[in-house]
Amino acid sequence: MSVRSSVVRLIVRAGMVVGAILAVTILLAAMPGHNTPKIQMTGQMISSGLQQQRSSSQQMAQVAKQTSQEMPGMDHSQMGADAIAEKANEKAAVSDMSHMGGGAHMHMTEMRQQTPQDVQRANQIAAQLRGSIEKYRDYHVALNEGYRIFLPDFPQPEYHFTNYKNGFMAAMRFDPTQPTSLLYRRTADGYELVGAMYTMPKRATEEQLNERVPLSVAMWHLHTNLCMPAKDQRATADWTKFGLEGSISTQEACDAARGNFRPSIFGWMVHVYPYEESLNKIFAMHHHD
Repeated sequence: MSVRSSVVRLIVRAGMVVGAILAVTILLAAMPGHNTPKIQMTGQMISSGLQQQRSSSQQMAQVAKQTSQEMPGMDHSQMGADAIAEKANEKAAVSDMSHMGGGAHMHMTEMRQQTPQDVQRANQIAAQLRGSIEKYRDYHVALNEGYRIFLPDFPQPEYHFTNYKNGFMAAMRFDPTQPTSLLYRRTADGYELVGAMYTMPKRATEEQLNERVPLSVAMWHLHTNLCMPAKDQRATADWTKFGLEGSISTQEACDAARGNFRPSIFGWMVHVYPYEESLNKIFAMHHHD
């Protein structure tokens, strides 16, 4: 191999490294509450190209993993007892969604004083969403375009057809026309579209939630206070105490039971039913006839 070819390959590789670093930087900068580190361009970037490229790939993978853990059904890496426990909690979350009110395992934002600006923005969101999901009245179109049914075999008042690409992007920006999930009711011959769900990372503040969907017209909700038994005890654990339907809901009680406590799981969620006629029904927690 000639010296010239080696130099060209080295320059191309360095360019790829810089591009990868800039891409990761842009993604991280867009995330709520993230302080983007400054990047200094030095000659050492060429000599350490391979190492930085690996580091960038690891950062991107970490972003994807964190997002996947904040959306129901996205992290399927666990097997055995862990997978069973995860499914149990997913089903409990679905059951939790079907009931109004908070409780120890669900936290909801408080309603704020409504303003004309909030009403205008909420109506705009509903109109944009309604226009963008009209084609998904045929649920086959949703499936063909990448939406996947969350827990299709588990009876639910509403079935979440989730687009994981939209969910990943929702961690970085808000587009009313690209909801994380579509909401369907089961019918005799398929599914009927009734609404959609937006998501945001669980680290988001109420101010950041309000910037997306006004808290004076909608309540975002977050699943909270999860106590899981130790991994080697999950197969024989007392699930009346553990999990999202369990009686344990504090760090102290979880520690006493030798469990692992998580203050919150998944991410923030808000439902929108754009085919309803009034804002209080459009942004209700659940769909009503």
